[in-house]
Amino acid sequence: MISVCFYFQVHQPMRLDKNYSFFQMGRSHHYRDEAANRDIMRKVADKCYLPANRMMLDLIELHKGKFRISYAITGVAMEQFQEFCPEVLDSFRDLADTGCVEFIGETHYHSLAFLFSKEEFRRQVRMHSRILEEFFGIKPVTFRNTELIYNNDLALEIEKMGYKAILAEGADQVLGWRSPNFVYQPAGCSKLKALLKNYRLSDDVAFRFSDRGWSEWPVTVEKYADWVHKVAGSGEIINLFMDYETIGEHQWADTGIFDFFRKLPEAVLSRGDFAFETPGEAAAHLDPMAQLDVPYFTSWADLERDVTAWLGNPMQDQAAELAYALEDKVLDSGDEDIIATWRELLTSDHFYYMCTKWFSDGDVHKYFNPYETPHQAFITYMNVLNDLALRLDGADRRQG
Repeated sequence: MISVCFYFQVHQPMRLDKNYSFFQMGRSHHYRDEAANRDIMRKVADKCYLPANRMMLDLIELHKGKFRISYAITGVAMEQFQEFCPEVLDSFRDLADTGCVEFIGETHYHSLAFLFSKEEFRRQVRMHSRILEEFFGIKPVTFRNTELIYNNDLALEIEKMGYKAILAEGADQVLGWRSPNFVYQPAGCSKLKALLKNYRLSDDVAFRFSDRGWSEWPVTVEKYADWVHKVAGSGEIINLFMDYETIGEHQWADTGIFDFFRKLPEAVLSRGDFAFETPGEAAAHLDPMAQLDVPYFTSWADLERDVTAWLGNPMQDQAAELAYALEDKVLDSGDEDIIATWRELLTSDHFYYMCTKWFSDGDVHKYFNPYETPHQAFITYMNVLNDLALRLDGADRRQG
């Protein structure tokens, strides 16, 4: 039996007010662009989250539980669902009630914390686990780090935290001649299992589905199911990982993406030796094929599959280093508003907006970037961060 694992990332950052200027520092502590956060969340809810959740629920019922999927919903996304469109949370609860959906753990604020502060990383992972229990009544057994950022040390830390499985990118520089279509044992771990994204089959849907210039366009259900079925005899698991916003937002409804997903389960299940499972279910019964040694960081971003989407240029590095340098002061303040604001500033999207990689991956970066230039993103972020630092200094003087 070959397991097909769908995992969808659900994330929306708390966007900053692009007009927050140097002259507002020390005067205004309102950093969010509430109108943009509300409008974007409502737009994506209407185009993706609500219709896609209805479709997934219908598919689970139609196939009597044989169609199974998983989600990693960030804490910042869930907080915005609560505020702007609680009906989305209700629809995810309906999916949870089927018993056919796994909810995956990650950092609450979708942060780069593991690269800068192991303690803050652990705190955010525990925060996310608590909110999953609060909203859906489940305790996660599978973990995925922000943007599938992964290495040996991360896997070992996650094993210590009690998780059973971890998701990672099936990057060529990691696998070499090996296939992503098997379960692996992370180097240094004794129990944790690693499930690797089949990026070719995943990206055929996430990025190439509506690309009329692609030689394989159009991606019909029959064609795609045939690609999936060809794994038979050369793998045990096919991990299809993608942003949930692929359905209806990145790939609009008029591309046929909803019809594609409605028909796909039946086409895959037409071969009796294929079955849909959640990552946790697959990891529970599949044995590791080999050890996976990843001493350096990988991710699912860009052609390089590394962390250069968020770190590497002087703006990104300076912003991240200064943000994490405030950790002790922020936590010592005991001010819940300051602590929550600081953690929102750790969300990886803020550093992604400062990326200057305008070559092979430029169009992807532009699509997700609300700023006209990376420099504008940096200036806005630093203005907000510096105002937060001024608030901390003021709190120190008052306590002194």
